[in-house]
Amino acid sequence: MTSLIEEGLRVVLSETSRSAKRKRTLPPISKARGGLLPGIDMTDSAMLQELDDLDAARRMKRFT
Repeated sequence: MTSLIEEGLRVVLSETSRSAKRKRTLPPISKARGGLLPGIDMTDSAMLQELDDLDAARRMKRFT
């Protein structure tokens, strides 16, 4: 059992040293413009939840 743990640690540590040498890449950033639709208030979480629920209900109707 000890040798299995030791081997696992060797593998993990060798992968860490290899990954540390990779060049960092940044995730893609959206360049979309426009903002929120009129009437959407980001501070009203109850309204946002209701809009999300309505959207989910519309999507569910397509499957029936």
